[in-house]
Amino acid sequence: MEVADSSDADGSVPYILVHSDREIRRLKHQADIVNPITRRILQLAGIGPGMRVLDVGCGAGDVTFLVAEIVGETGHVVGVDRVPAALRAAESRATIEAIGNVSFREGDPQTLSFEEPFDAAIGRYVLMFQADPVAMLRGLVPHLKSGGIVAFHEPDWDGCLSRPLAPLYDRCIGMVVETFRRCGIETNMGLNLDAAYRAAGLAAPAMHMEAVVGGVNGGLDWSHQLVELIVTMLPEIAGRGVATAAEVDIDTLETRLRREIEAGSVIAGRGEIGAWSNTPAH
Repeated sequence: MEVADSSDADGSVPYILVHSDREIRRLKHQADIVNPITRRILQLAGIGPGMRVLDVGCGAGDVTFLVAEIVGETGHVVGVDRVPAALRAAESRATIEAIGNVSFREGDPQTLSFEEPFDAAIGRYVLMFQADPVAMLRGLVPHLKSGGIVAFHEPDWDGCLSRPLAPLYDRCIGMVVETFRRCGIETNMGLNLDAAYRAAGLAAPAMHMEAVVGGVNGGLDWSHQLVELIVTMLPEIAGRGVATAAEVDIDTLETRLRREIEAGSVIAGRGEIGAWSNTPAH
């Protein structure tokens, strides 16, 4: 894999988490862990039965299917993504699982046109990959009904920690964060949501934060997720000069992390931050 430049030709930040089969499995595992948090954020935002919702950057559909449960049979969710492979995976899953209240579109949601306006636009881990998240937020407003909901779930990677100190876990977090930053990806997007919403002309959002935390119960599952993320990111970690493949030693990484947790360390994941506001009346 070639190392991407810090921005693509159109000025967007490259999405470095390639949509391989293994990465799609990682995203499903991640969804199993964080979907309860996303559900609480969206329900606090006012997403409910019967709504028509736009899922921005839907990927393989993990959030799309979650929202489909929330809006029920009388609602509908349209997932939008720029990556055909991810959309094919989402459409296949919708068919296999017989989920009838979803559909998918390829493209940039800011430039696409839709048959009907939406009650809400939502996304998870999307704005962190945008060169201009304010422009994306602003571009979603025309797709929404007057007073429509804008709700995003984004991370704050500075929230990760371990007690008692788990040096390897902390080093792994440092590798991920430094690689993201060298690629131009915003690792503190969660805490930047308030400023982004207001700059986009939206009202200051309400906000909510949770985190995944655990030792042997919970921490091992999260450490597995971290290892799988590093597997996906390894070409960029090495290519950006953050760490060599030998230093990462991916084949033994999960075992070494497990030993730290089994020795008594509790690990906390990134801050999972949600923000929501309503569009101006028009």
